[in-house]
Amino acid sequence: MLKVFLVEDEIVMREGIKNNIPWEEEGFDFVGEASDGELAYPMIRKLCPDIIITDIKMPFMDGLELSRLVKKDLPDVSIIILSGYDEFEYAKEAIRIGVTEYLVKPVSSAKLLEAVKEIGSRIEKENEKKKYLEQFKKEMKEMELHEKEKFLHEILSGRIPMTELLEKGKKLNIHLAAGVYDVVLFMMRQAEDMDGTCSKELPAAWDTVMELAEQTENIYMFNRGIDGVEFLLLDENEKRMEQKRDDFLKELTDIASKSGELQYFIGVGNVVNRLREVHESYESASKAFSYRYLISSNRIVYAEHMEEMRAGIGGSDDADIDLKELDFGKIDRKIIKNFLTKGLLEEVSHFIEDYFSSLGSGNVESILFRQYITTDMYFGTVAFVEELGYDADSIIAVFGDFKAISEVFPSVEKTKEYLKNMIREAMNLRDRISVKKYGSLIDDAKAYIEHNFDSEDISLNSVAAHVNISASHFSSIFSGEEGQTFIEHLTALRMDKAKQLLMCSSLKSSEIGYAVGYKDPHYFSYLFKKTQNCTPKEYRMRGKAVNAESTRNAYNTGNAYRAGMEEV
Repeated sequence: MLKVFLVEDEIVMREGIKNNIPWEEEGFDFVGEASDGELAYPMIRKLCPDIIITDIKMPFMDGLELSRLVKKDLPDVSIIILSGYDEFEYAKEAIRIGVTEYLVKPVSSAKLLEAVKEIGSRIEKENEKKKYLEQFKKEMKEMELHEKEKFLHEILSGRIPMTELLEKGKKLNIHLAAGVYDVVLFMMRQAEDMDGTCSKELPAAWDTVMELAEQTENIYMFNRGIDGVEFLLLDENEKRMEQKRDDFLKELTDIASKSGELQYFIGVGNVVNRLREVHESYESASKAFSYRYLISSNRIVYAEHMEEMRAGIGGSDDADIDLKELDFGKIDRKIIKNFLTKGLLEEVSHFIEDYFSSLGSGNVESILFRQYITTDMYFGTVAFVEELGYDADSIIAVFGDFKAISEVFPSVEKTKEYLKNMIREAMNLRDRISVKKYGSLIDDAKAYIEHNFDSEDISLNSVAAHVNISASHFSSIFSGEEGQTFIEHLTALRMDKAKQLLMCSSLKSSEIGYAVGYKDPHYFSYLFKKTQNCTPKEYRMRGKAVNAESTRNAYNTGNAYRAGMEEV
């Protein structure tokens, strides 16, 4: 209900307005009253009414002065001035201040109520318009983010000419002309393993990260779903880039460390000089990022320092096992299981290479040691696959019989290749289970969308709540499984329904927009033209033309058939 506040120094008048109008029955909440502007001002600031009714002549502070003060603090508030003076100067000043209505006393309760209701109707329409505008902005932002993600893949492919990338980038407000480029991969999650839910700290921290990226010049953020985000950094030269990157990384780690309940990991790529080389920076950042399975969280790994890290772990080429060189913490099935659970297929090669490096180059030259590591990884992987629900026959069919594993030991490269293939196969089995798991969730979500597509309240948050997972997690799953964002799916569904109504009903375009969930006809028309490449009116006319042509063809065919029958 809209809130009404009354300021009137004449007690009889004040009591009459307060008691003679059935405010609640008429859909209003009478929230307070005061005898003059000075008393009213602090109360109004606290109560934030939608409509203020005030007398113009009062002691201490009159209605015009009160209106000036209130309009500064609450510019959207509507003010009705009650005046015993039907003078042009008063009315002109009220208009200048922004007063909505100027009524000359005496004013009957009926006339005052009529004015309040008219203003209330305008406020409701304006609020509804603001609501749809906010929804429009939200949907447009989600579509823009998806377009940026697709654009990122084009940048990383290295196959698109620079001029085309620069042109596309401008349309997305991404200005790519620079002296040097760098890629940073960033992940942030709860200290405990994620189970599909998230604490209040995590989404709030991500919002802060997004604001930081938006406010920092020449840094563009791209979403990578459940794998975090990618930042593309641009600057004039390498020295300036290092300073920009260091400052930005410090702010990122400060955000992630603020609550003490979040973990982060950052992989930093090598700086490159050309736009078409950005995929090389991304590849080096991915290698650095894959270390998150081998070392503790809350770390930054620079691609340029990885060789130093390996050298610090590595040793001689001697085939004997050097216990001093060996980090026994790395021979831990938890590391393998962690990667099998959360890793990506594209990271398998990086993971095995880094894992072997962490064990010491001298140690992995020993066949005996490789046998031990391979055997341990084999049984660790088998145990993981068994937990997924696969039986022994399925496991042997995929991984082969353990008795034949001796064939992979003749060289380090053969051993690595075997382990890479084994882990890839295990992850494929994992992903099949994941598809089944998410399949029912996606089906449930799509059924809910189909049933509620015409509701103005349907949103990513409401659908995620329906399937009982966080909005960010649902967004990643839906995009991954369906190949389109939630908003793209909802928009496509609504457009299909709209096209049916355009062809099969006499409803106006605005009525059709309302029927498929768009309360703002302008927004509906905008989206229809953007997705269908024509206006609703053009689509309807085109459909009528096609139908007319089909009717003529059918008529001509019928005539030809009848003529043929007559000849027979």
